[in-house]
Amino acid sequence: MLYAAKRRASGVGCCALSIRCGTRSEEGFHSGIAHFAEHCIFKGTSRRGSNAINNCLDRLGGELNAYTTKEEIVIHATVLKEDLYKAVGLLLELASSATFPENEIETEKGVVIDEIKSYRDSPADDVYDRFEGMLFEGHPLGKPILGTAESVRKISSEELRLFARQKFRPGAMALTVVADYDEKLMEKKINALTAKYFSDPCEAPVTPAGIRPEEGALFHGPEVNIFDRTIGKRHHEANAVIGSLAPSLYEHPDRLTAILLGNLLAGPASNSILNSVLREKHGWVYGVESSYTQYSDTGIMAISLGCEKENLEKCFEAMGREILRLQENPLSPARLKAAKKQLLGQLAISSEGGESQCLGMGKSLLAYGTIVPDETSRKEIEAITAAGLQEMACRLFGKDSVSRLIYL
Repeated sequence: MLYAAKRRASGVGCCALSIRCGTRSEEGFHSGIAHFAEHCIFKGTSRRGSNAINNCLDRLGGELNAYTTKEEIVIHATVLKEDLYKAVGLLLELASSATFPENEIETEKGVVIDEIKSYRDSPADDVYDRFEGMLFEGHPLGKPILGTAESVRKISSEELRLFARQKFRPGAMALTVVADYDEKLMEKKINALTAKYFSDPCEAPVTPAGIRPEEGALFHGPEVNIFDRTIGKRHHEANAVIGSLAPSLYEHPDRLTAILLGNLLAGPASNSILNSVLREKHGWVYGVESSYTQYSDTGIMAISLGCEKENLEKCFEAMGREILRLQENPLSPARLKAAKKQLLGQLAISSEGGESQCLGMGKSLLAYGTIVPDETSRKEIEAITAAGLQEMACRLFGKDSVSRLIYL
């Protein structure tokens, strides 16, 4: 098990257990089992029942939560710092001895199926999930994180226990802690706790999906479908996603160039190019946003928007003009410097909280086996050139590489 701690002056402590077993690890199991296991991990362990688990941190004023991605399950907690080791012990207990009682999981199936149905009522979420599924059709990355109502109904308690035995292994885990304690003392106590719950906490790390273990080199990324599809929906507005394959977690410095490009085009700030044109100038959309999802062997850069149906083609035309401008004309030195400054500020602010730091450290440990210093990322961003940004715009938004899905 990989471990990292960071000292932070605060009366609050944060901890997270990141496990390398997301949706793409479900081969041989029913679709959606990773997400369902994340839900049901709180339903009982060999030491305590679901009520005791729920009350363990609640009565201390703490928070316990979890989420699932295509490549990870993450359990995390935030508590007063004097209760930190109770929280860490609980995370380790959940991962090592969840029992998945039959009566509890049958109840939870209703909750997850309702969650699946709720996504269908949110076209902005549904269109992106469907876009990704179509892009990676036939590949594990194309499977929905939640699974389907039919597949979730088929998951049994026995199957969940088998999934946990196979996937919840120390070699596939990273435990991270952020608290106002001496780091060496934290490490000593955490190691003792880990040994209490796992017989071999120092098991060799599991190689990330898409990496050749003998070489540390990337496999060729998954084949993708290029498409332009419109699906009729009885919605008031049109929803659309355009996007393509992007750099993976291991493509340095390209991944940071892609992050800068996505932020410049349709980042969260109102001065991003597409927000300025589509919303602020013309009022055609309520919002337009870019998303860059990085996996171990590939990535997706996508731009999503929702608008009145009669404005959709005007939005696409304006987007095309702005992207073409980035492809053909390098940013001026002043504009490139401002774009880098904005991104660095956003990244620094978003990672300021203890929970954000804790989760970011876990992702870094699982991906690279170490914590990538902020200064390293900063230097890579500062080194991005206008020509490199142009090249990335051509790579990500070339006519032969972009796919589009429209809900009309």
